[in-house]
Amino acid sequence: MFEGYKLLLASKSPRRLQLVGQLGIATEVVTISANEDIDPTVPCSDISEMLAKRKSDAYTQTLANNEILLTADTLVVLDGKVLGKPNSRENAIEMLSDLSGKRHQVYTGVCLRTANSAKTFTEATDVYFKKLSSKEIEYYLDNYQYMDKAGAYGIQDWIGMVGVDKIDGDFYNVMGLPVARIYEEICNMIYR
Repeated sequence: MFEGYKLLLASKSPRRLQLVGQLGIATEVVTISANEDIDPTVPCSDISEMLAKRKSDAYTQTLANNEILLTADTLVVLDGKVLGKPNSRENAIEMLSDLSGKRHQVYTGVCLRTANSAKTFTEATDVYFKKLSSKEIEYYLDNYQYMDKAGAYGIQDWIGMVGVDKIDGDFYNVMGLPVARIYEEICNMIYR
């Protein structure tokens, strides 16, 4: 589909690399450094797109005509409060306890940029957790990586299988990239 094009993925996330790798486009991981401080006056639903755009702006190398830069940011929001990555096991227990039995939103902001154009968007997904016991939370934290995940969980992990009642929206968005929308937008940038 994308022969001759190269996607520059500005992310350290192995999940994002795995997801874009399945789109059939040659991918190279690039490093950027961007300020990720959040302005408290920005609505939660707009933060991830703002950060994705900021990350894109931090990539200062000139893009070749066949290159597409992809930057993204994923946030978990519960009752209007942003849950970032946990800073300790205790913080992860607190986050998962707060998410237990409730609906929360996952927002992924994406910026796609070529030498001639840019497209930013946000994908939102509602995630409904069942009531989690303290034993289930402890088991998850004992056996899975959670420190690098917003909200202290990965939907693709055990807790997603046993703890999520349902989702409304894109499953892959909760993993960190709304790949169907990204595919559509890349096609629009290249072929239309």
